[in-house]
Amino acid sequence: MINANHEELTRTLKHEGVRVGEIIAYRAWRVINEGWFRSGDDRLHSVLMRDYVWYPDKPASGDVRTYGIYSFRDVIRSKEEYGYDPGVDGPLLLGKVKIWGEIVEHEAGYRSQFGKIVSLDYGDPELLDKFRKIYRVNQVPDHLHHSLPSPPRCPIPISILVTYRTGAVARWFGEPL
Repeated sequence: MINANHEELTRTLKHEGVRVGEIIAYRAWRVINEGWFRSGDDRLHSVLMRDYVWYPDKPASGDVRTYGIYSFRDVIRSKEEYGYDPGVDGPLLLGKVKIWGEIVEHEAGYRSQFGKIVSLDYGDPELLDKFRKIYRVNQVPDHLHHSLPSPPRCPIPISILVTYRTGAVARWFGEPL
């Protein structure tokens, strides 16, 4: 979780003036199921920032000096690989996100200014079908849908110049958004 030292660190990082194109990274989204005291909303949510909604028709965004859009460099295929907190309710869907804008590289991934869901790859099959349609990703004919190969396990080979000094935040990686 974020503490005061990490928040101060993210606010004081010096911008190095380097810009890069978009990057494909990996993350998880929380599904809010309908229950006794809440209603489902057919939207994907941030896992830890409970009120943050990822909308189908607009990019997620955040200020990289405070929070930003967090994602992993390597494929994550399960709640366990994600480091899922059992205190967080609702199932998770895992997939790819395109990130761009200002980007801070961390030891395990990135914190970016913008992000957009590219694919939903792992999770409950019924929820995957439902949210792939809502977010218009992974659209393939039904007869091919369940026979697609899994993405490779290896990290994405990216040579990236980051917009902030890498070493300043390399020891911490959280998921506020």
